Amino acid sequence: MKLVSPSLEFEPEFLAFYEDFYKNDVDNAEFYSDGASDFARYVQQLQDEAQGINLPDGYVPCNHYWLVDDDKNVLGAIRIRHNIRNEFLALEAGHIGYDVAPSHRGLGYGKSMLKLALPKAKLLGIAEALITADEDNIASRKVIESNGGRFEKVVMGKVFPEPVARYWIVCK
Repeated sequence: MKLVSPSLEFEPEFLAFYEDFYKNDVDNAEFYSDGASDFARYVQQLQDEAQGINLPDGYVPCNHYWLVDDDKNVLGAIRIRHNIRNEFLALEAGHIGYDVAPSHRGLGYGKSMLKLALPKAKLLGIAEALITADEDNIASRKVIESNGGRFEKVVMGKVFPEPVARYWIVCK
């Protein structure tokens, strides 16, 4: 298992990843729908975002990675934001966000994906990363805690008005 940068070579595997979300987690499928409609444009957009090119207002540079297995199946996606210099990121989204494909949840992939991402965050100059989870998302909170996440507090989100648990993790 490894983290890879978005690439055209993973189109069939990404489309299977999206289909898994579309069938089993429709609320989060929307985040990946651009990849299903125009994969080449989507990959370019993610690559540009990592370079800080053509960012929408309020966005910060962000590296995207996909967790793939030995057969190139995309099992998850993780985002490392280079900074949290806006209210939404500083309060409720943090430096790192991730999703595990619905049919691969509960198998330890989230824990592995976050562990692989922390050295990449350090290379971006992030000494300590803010990572958040919905307060009631026990699985995600366990992923964070198993990677050394230090619980700070629960806050009420402003963009998504739900309780959010905030954690800090030293990037190694």
